[in-house]
Order: sequence, then C-alpha cells, then structure tokens
Amino acid sequence: MKILAIEKEIEGTNWKEATDILRAEAEAVYELIQKNIIREIYFDDLHNAVMILECKDKQEAKDILGRLPIVKHGLSIFRVSTLLPYSGLERLFEVRR
Repeated sequence: MKILAIEKEIEGTNWKEATDILRAEAEAVYELIQKNIIREIYFDDLHNAVMILECKDKQEAKDILGRLPIVKHGLSIFRVSTLLPYSGLERLFEVRR
C-alpha cells in the first residue's frame, strides 16, 4: 500500500543543535530506502520532508516513522495518509441516461 507522509516541524526546534540527530536520521532514511520502504523522498518549499512509503497499512507506516530519530527526539511529527487509486477518470466513461 502506498502511504504519503509529510513532516511537520515541532515549533521551537533548533536544528543547529541537532547535528547528531540529523546524521542518525539520514542513516535511518538511507536504511529504509535500501529496504524499499521509502520509495520517494523530497523536501517541500518549507523544507519539510515528503515521502512515499510502501507499507502493509497506515499503522505500519506510523510505526516506522515513529522510530525515526527526529520523531523519537520530538523535533518533528508526520501526517500520514493512505494513497488510493484515482477514480475520477471514470466520469469520462459513465453512461448517461
């Protein structure tokens, strides 16, 4: 199942004091990429991480993200959404009565 995860920084986070945590975060993300759990990762224009994960369900994604160093240390949280196939194109093929 595809999962969208968008990071939100906790107000008051001082990233300059989090060098070791950020290095551990990079290592954890790299490991998840190697395991093919994180399929895509970006920064948005506010420098929040945006990820597409492949997990069995939303809860598994939340559990995985909860183990990331920036989450464990209270620097960020993630909003997690399940991505579903887009069905809007079906409207083009509806039978009109």
